[in-house]
Formats: sequence, structure tokens, C-alpha cells
Amino acid sequence: MLTLQSVEFCWFILYFNMFSIWHIFAYYINYFGRHVHLDEPGRTDWEGFVTGTQAAAAGGVTTVVDMPLNNHPTTMSKETLELKLEAAEDKIYVDVGFWGGLVPENAQNTSILEGLLDAGVLGLKSFMCPSGIDDFPMTTIEHIKEGLSVLAKYRRPLLVHSEIQQDSESSSELEGNGDPHSYKTYLDTRPPSWEEAAIKELVDATKDTRIGGSLEGAHVHIVHLSDSSASLDLIKEAKRRGDSISIETCPHYLTFSSEEIPDKDTRYKCSPPIRDASNREKLWEALLDGHIDLLSSDHSPTVPKLKLLKEGDFLKAWGGISSLQFDLPVTWSYGKKHGLTLEKLSLLWSQKPAKLAGLESKGAIAVGNHADIVVWQPEVEFDLNDDYPVFIKHPSLSAYMGSRLAGKVLDTFVRGNLVFKDGKHAPAACGVPILAK
Repeated sequence: MLTLQSVEFCWFILYFNMFSIWHIFAYYINYFGRHVHLDEPGRTDWEGFVTGTQAAAAGGVTTVVDMPLNNHPTTMSKETLELKLEAAEDKIYVDVGFWGGLVPENAQNTSILEGLLDAGVLGLKSFMCPSGIDDFPMTTIEHIKEGLSVLAKYRRPLLVHSEIQQDSESSSELEGNGDPHSYKTYLDTRPPSWEEAAIKELVDATKDTRIGGSLEGAHVHIVHLSDSSASLDLIKEAKRRGDSISIETCPHYLTFSSEEIPDKDTRYKCSPPIRDASNREKLWEALLDGHIDLLSSDHSPTVPKLKLLKEGDFLKAWGGISSLQFDLPVTWSYGKKHGLTLEKLSLLWSQKPAKLAGLESKGAIAVGNHADIVVWQPEVEFDLNDDYPVFIKHPSLSAYMGSRLAGKVLDTFVRGNLVFKDGKHAPAACGVPILAK
């Protein structure tokens, strides 16, 4: 393993990073992807460790943390984590950590949950609504509290998909009243009130995570926030009172708006859904003001037959945005219009995600840290078209294809090893699985 202290050329890199010399040919930053679905074992036709981590390297991502679903079996025990580690052997081009799943079965069995944490997952993930995966059932707030009581001992986070279906909604509202080919029909089935209801329950629980509380040491992290209004206000208030809680949003919520999504283009379907342009601008404001803590990819690929591109049925299509290779240029392309700086970009994509995952040797270009570095040209624009080298398994399913972006990745180093250069990967995968100790 190489660190910045042991790699001579990195002193030059560190010098330019510290002094922000904006007119040099290329910029050197550290970039961390914390929320991805690589789908292996079990669903390598969706993605897989090889294509997923090659896409990460090509996008300047030096570390990813893999979600406990949509692989099969889902990662809910020591044994299923071991299956994932076996599947990853000699296949990962960047470093990969792992989240475990919190589901009713292990929430009610402390020994299973502790075995999973002892085996090295960096934290846990749960859903407060159906996940879409049969072997990853949703959790209630009581399950979540049980999980937090165990996580408090380990001082690792719980990541929560925060949506709760409202009992007051009719079946026709849930199934969609309008044309299934219209994005608005889908949007209306998952209103902001779903996010607000879930977060209300969570912030009632997080009061016990304060210093001296019964859950001190536990931390709740809200994944992929879409609602910039009441849901965000609840989290801001919880932070003010000292709860251990944080929040992220994703590039697709900062890039797209519901008004712009074409009929039948199911590439844009995800949950929570992409909302209107006014909501998008409020998310940017909250992000740059520090109320949203960090960014994540939520790279969630699938196979073409589940995305239903020909049918264009938003109500039946699989939800998820394929984005891992594009997150850095997308964030930069749209962020600079809102005043995003390179320093803020690094904070949102590197320092804070690494801190959340408990990875002290990552997230910043600093003496003693892993030499994880991306060399890129933020001024260079390029078109994401069929001629551009894309490494995710199903490029045509990404909503970003057809975009013109700024910020071309030249080289990616992981622990001092050159893993990507000029459109080509290293001949052998040299990423390292990351386990909590």
C-alpha cells in the first residue's frame, strides 16, 4: 500500500491542491463514491464488480461502498457478506467497502446483526417502504430502534431509505390515475409527504442519539433526499438540537426536473422521484449552505427488459439511475452554475462520505492517507454519446447519455496504483476490499 508520504510525486499534487492554482493544465483531487449497487453475486447481468468498478475508475472514483441489495442473496449476515467478498476477489479496480442490510429478521436477532458487524460491514442500510427486492423487506421504526441500539456499540451509521406510504391515500392514487407514459403520473404516486412521514419518525428516534442519550454512539443518515421542503426542515431542526443525523442528495435530483422528463423515458424513474425545478433549486441552495451534508451516486442499474424503454410505462418500469461513471462531471457541470467550488466539490464527494463510512485513511489528499487521486480537466467538455467510452454494463439505460458535460477524467490512482489512464484500465484489478475493524 502506498500513502502520500511514500509517493514522491504526490507532494507536487498536494502543493497544487492546497493552493488552488486554477490555470494549470490538470487538477488533482480525491473522489469517493459511497452509495452504489454493484449487484454481485447473483445479478451480474445488471452490473457486477468488474464493470461497476471499471466505470468508477473511469469516472475518477477511487473508493465505493456497495449496498446490501440488489445482489442475491442480500447482505444481511456474516455468511452472505462472505459470499460477496468471494465474488469480489480479483475483480475490483477500485477499493470497495460494504454496507450490511437491516431487515426485520436480523433486527430481532442481535447475534445475527452483531455477526454481520463483526465481519466488517461499515454500517447498515434499511428501507421504510418496500425495496422492490423480495429478500430485502422493509423495516418499521421499531426495527430501526433495535438496529440503532446495536450500532451504538460499534459507532457505525444506519443509512435509511426514508419514505412511508400514507394510509390516507387511495389505491387509485398509489397505482396512478393518469397516463402511465407520463412522468407526472408516476410522480403523483410518491408525493413529498412520503419522505416527510418517514423522517418525522426518524427524528423522533434520533433525539436519543444525543450526548448522554440511550442511543449515544448511533448515527442516522438519510439517503437520497428528494424533498427540499418539510422533510429538510425536520432534519435541520434535529441537527440544531444535537441529534446525530446527516443527509445526502444525489446528482440526478440536482440535474433533472420533472417538467423536463419526456413521456415514456423511463430512464429517469427512481425513488424518491425527481421533483420540479423549484425543488431542484432549493436542493442546490441547501447543499451549498451546508444543510445537506454530502453527495452520493445511488448508482442503481438493471437490465433493459425491466426498464421497459419500449413500453415507456413509468408505473411498471424498474426504478433507478445509472450514473457511477458520470457523477463527477455531472456535479461539476451543473454545480459551477450555482457557485460550486473545487474545494466544496471535494468536501461533498470525498471528505464527508469517507468520514461517514469511518474510513480515516481516505477522503482527503493528506500526508499518510492512501494515495487515491484523480487527475482531471474541469474545463474540457465532452459529449456522452455512442463514441464515448462508457463502462457501466448497460450504457443505454443511463439518463445522462446524450448530455454534454465538463470535466474530463485523465488518470485515476488507487493507493498509488494507476488504474485508469486515457480511456484504458490497468491490465489487472488491484482494488482492495475494505472491512471495518
